[in-house]
Amino acid sequence: MNIRTVNFLALVSLLTISLFACQVLSTPAFVNPAPSDTIELGTSIPVLPGVTEIAQQTTEESLQTTGSVQSFPDLVDLDGTLVALYEEVNPGVVAIQVLTEDGGGLGSGFVIDKDGHVVTNYHVIEGFDDLEVDFQSGFKARGKVIGTDTDSDLAVVKVEAPEEELFPLPLGDSAQLKVGQTVIAIGNPFGLSGSMTTGIVSALGRTLDSMRIAPGGNSSFTAGDIIQTDTAINPGNSGGPLINLEGEVVGINRAIRTLNFSADSEPVNSGIGFAVAINIVKRVVPALIEKGSYDYPYIGISSLDNISLLEQEALGLPSSIGAYITDVSQGSPAEEAGLRGGDRATDFQGIEAGGDLITAIDGQPVRNFSDLLSYLINYKNPGDTVLLTVIRDNEDFEVEVTLDKRP
Repeated sequence: MNIRTVNFLALVSLLTISLFACQVLSTPAFVNPAPSDTIELGTSIPVLPGVTEIAQQTTEESLQTTGSVQSFPDLVDLDGTLVALYEEVNPGVVAIQVLTEDGGGLGSGFVIDKDGHVVTNYHVIEGFDDLEVDFQSGFKARGKVIGTDTDSDLAVVKVEAPEEELFPLPLGDSAQLKVGQTVIAIGNPFGLSGSMTTGIVSALGRTLDSMRIAPGGNSSFTAGDIIQTDTAINPGNSGGPLINLEGEVVGINRAIRTLNFSADSEPVNSGIGFAVAINIVKRVVPALIEKGSYDYPYIGISSLDNISLLEQEALGLPSSIGAYITDVSQGSPAEEAGLRGGDRATDFQGIEAGGDLITAIDGQPVRNFSDLLSYLINYKNPGDTVLLTVIRDNEDFEVEVTLDKRP
């Protein structure tokens, strides 16, 4: 069998699938209240053919050409690949039911080890301690929450289950993901257990608000390194795995963006979903199992994510590339290092000039705040020192910042 041919057919087949908008229904306990045009918190596996090397294929390697007609010598049904992947992965996916007098709600999760640890979203179990974990075999067990992380919206549930019920899913490397790569979601949308959907990675390095809510009702921090996908994700999918064609978990499905076309209409799924990158999960979950929480590196700044040309002109910046500091938190590592936020009024309400523009961290270019945040979350810990390249008053300089942990 020609693996490159299989990969090529997989991509062609997936790109020809028609996409339909699907109505998003309300599922108690799993959809965060939000305004219109919002984010809603909606055993070893054999290697299966992927699509990571399609761009490197050549005509000689994958096609036989006769005149102007191309033919594929090794026709393999993509359905067979997806069926095999589902059969291998699905036993490791679970349904998580929140038990209440009113009936509760339903989310998804997956097994990560033979000790009975299950990973899901924090917002799936938020405010509850009596859980039911349902396995694909029909086996059911009570689950106990042993660790939560509001910033990345993660939680670990411990279940007592026979070893034969535990099918840990292998974790991939989200740093190797590429836009356009095929991904698959398996979970329990609207309570329809064991549902599988396919799509692609639409974008990488997105940010979402933390689930940590400060006094006044606003999120106090930002979650970074979020995967955007058009794979169908709906309420009940939350906490389930996002999988590549090798059968590895590359993300945990977290939220969808919805639209309201009128005040009395139901919110509609826009086809944009978000998943927590698995490399974040691999850093956070061991700490949740060990001590119940995770300490993120903290620098203590607020920033514009993407700077428009009009904002660049109003702020008097030499470039629109970088993370512009709008505010520095009192007593933070950024303040101790002498970083500056804006302090002069501009034509833009709420945006002040005079702040520093961060253009690199430890020699890595920073295009926007998402780049800075993703680097800190993926590679740094509290107590580490980072070297920032900063532009202030049109002059470049470097400053060392010793990171603290998020308060």
